[in-house]
Amino acid sequence: MSKSSNIIILTAILLVLSACSYDDGKEHKESDSALLKTTSPPPIELKQRDEEDSVAYQVREEVSKIKEIYDVAVIEGEKKIIVAYKVKHMQRFRMKKIEKELTERLNSEYPDEKFIVSSDYKIFLEAIRLEEDLDDGNLSDEEAKKRFKKIIRLKEEMT
Repeated sequence: MSKSSNIIILTAILLVLSACSYDDGKEHKESDSALLKTTSPPPIELKQRDEEDSVAYQVREEVSKIKEIYDVAVIEGEKKIIVAYKVKHMQRFRMKKIEKELTERLNSEYPDEKFIVSSDYKIFLEAIRLEEDLDDGNLSDEEAKKRFKKIIRLKEEMT
């Protein structure tokens, strides 16, 4: 092979490799990889309370203790609390039973609260996105409440 053909091949390889490492400059958000790894987001409270009085923080701690669950997102609204969680891979055959047990446990621990419990990834992902948008300041309280209601409707459509 001639020297010029080696240079052309080397240039082509460099172009391909540099294109593969393209970064669009945007921050990679937690929701982009929320389904692949544990995110442990802080609870979202659309109802204003102190952290000590917050049912959302207590619920997150309670759910985190369950060995079959490895990640949980909690959103506390005015009247309802969404608990979205991810089940460990080997426990996926027991998802309905885990959801039923978790719902019963939360209802007995917090009888004054109404819970919407879901192991669906879409619900979990929407909860993470809502938390990110609130942290970034992209949502007003009214918009956050609308998104909360949208997540509830999404859960109700799935059942």
